[in-house]
This record gives sequence, C-alpha cells and structure tokens, in this order.
Amino acid sequence: MVSETEETQLNSLENQVDNGGGGAWEYLCLVRKLKVRRSEKVFKYGLSILNDPKKRSALGPEEWTLYEQVAIAALDCQCLDVTKDCIKVLQKKFPESKRVGRLNGMLLEAKGSWSEAEKAYSSLLEDNSLDQVIHKRRVAMAKAQGNISEAIELLNKYLEIFMADHDAWRELADIYVSLQMYKQAAFCYEELILSQPTVPLYHLAYADVLYTLGGLENLQTAKKYYASTIDLTGGKNTRALFGICLCSSAIAQVSKGRNREDKESPELQSLAATALEKDYKQRAAGKLGLLTSALRSMKF
Repeated sequence: MVSETEETQLNSLENQVDNGGGGAWEYLCLVRKLKVRRSEKVFKYGLSILNDPKKRSALGPEEWTLYEQVAIAALDCQCLDVTKDCIKVLQKKFPESKRVGRLNGMLLEAKGSWSEAEKAYSSLLEDNSLDQVIHKRRVAMAKAQGNISEAIELLNKYLEIFMADHDAWRELADIYVSLQMYKQAAFCYEELILSQPTVPLYHLAYADVLYTLGGLENLQTAKKYYASTIDLTGGKNTRALFGICLCSSAIAQVSKGRNREDKESPELQSLAATALEKDYKQRAAGKLGLLTSALRSMKF
C-alpha cells in the first residue's frame, strides 16, 4: 500500500516531468518501486527514453527493465504493436527467459487469443509450478472470459499452495460476494483477519457479510466486528458506526419475544448514534436531518 508521503512524492515528480522539468527516469523508477499503475505516463516517458539511443545506452542493465515496464504499460494502453516490439528486443537478449515468456502470454491475452495464452502459461508452469504471477494470470484470464467458476477453482488451488497471499483471499472473497455466496466469503475474511488482525478493512468486510447473512448469532458477531473496526480506526469509520446501529435494530427485531439474556444493552448503539450525529455536524451539516430521521426509524 502506498503511503501518503509516497503518493505526494510521486505526484510531485509527475508534475515536474509533465512540465518539462526533467526527472523522467527517476519517475519511472519510483512508479516501479511503489508498484503503482500509471500506464499512460509510463508509456509516454518510457518510450521517449527507449527511442533515444543516447538516453537508452546511459541506462546500462536497467535498459531491459525499462523495456519490460513499457511493454506492460503499452498493454494497458492497447498499444499492442509497441508491446510486441519490446518483447522481440527482450527475446533477442534473453532467449530462454521465463519472464519474457510471461510477457508474451500477456500479449496473447490482450489479443484475445485465450487458448494460445493458456498453452503458453501451462508450458511455463511445467517448468516452474510455483510461479505465482502465472497462476494469477490464469485467474485473470478466466475472469476476462466470464468463466467465474473456473476462476474460483483456480484461486482455491492457488491458495492451497500460497495460503499467505492476502490479495488472493480478498479477490476470492469479492468473487463470492458478487455471487451472493456469503458463507464462503465469510470464510475468506476469517482467514484474512487471522493473518492480519489489525487491518480494519477486513473486520468491516467480515461484519458486512455477517450482517447480510442475518440470524441472531451472525448479527451479534457482525456487531462485534463493526465495534472492532471502530476501535482500530479510532472511532472514525462512518460505515462501521452505521453498522452498529443497523445490527442493533435487526437484533432487537429478531429478539422479540425471547428471554432477556438474548437482548442487548442499548449503550453501544447510543454511543454510535451520538458519534454519527457529531460526525455529520462537522462534515455534512445539511444532511443531519436525514441522519436523525434514519436513526429514529431504527427500533433498538
């Protein structure tokens, strides 16, 4: 994840290059270091360096890294001829490179040559079955073709090997949510919370899924995870505050006619409602009336 300082540094350098102040190579290096996608800028400034023999030769071994960076940016910009030219140069320099082979597979994907891309990736996996990038490319390819069931199968197989890949768990959870497979999505978020218990996003997403599932036990657990989200964000997550109120209202409805021990203290939802009203007064005073009306309609 890019920090605010790094984002500021990147934007400042980008503005400098855009305004003719130099620093194109430094900008390209920073984009690569931060692993962000600024494809149009990378394509523009990277290609200008590659097309200048003097600037290109000054890069030394980094020249080949730039060819790869520009090739990927060109794919994003749908400039497939440029990608093809970059791959040709890299293949000539590194004829047996698996990394260049991946680029060629990505080019086949961009052309819509799915079967050829699959053959290329399968061949590369035969040489190295632990190549994470290729496994992920196959998932992306399945999604691009609308084959969601295959994407799920590939992701599950991938996670059997690379269980610590948080991005893959999130991707799988998002797919399950899109298919309304909430129990499976809940499992994914449980794995994420176990591995990264201090990330509020996972607590919030897990609470959302449990609230959607409904039922007294799920609602009570959802409320706890909304509360933990508030705790991890210093009380500044509006969605989690709303979640507390919604869960409390739903629990009150489900608990009607039950024993007193099934009912909850109104203290937490009162604190959440107060925090919401304070937040709206500071940031959206014009909508305070709508908030008050919404909170009144919830029966705690």
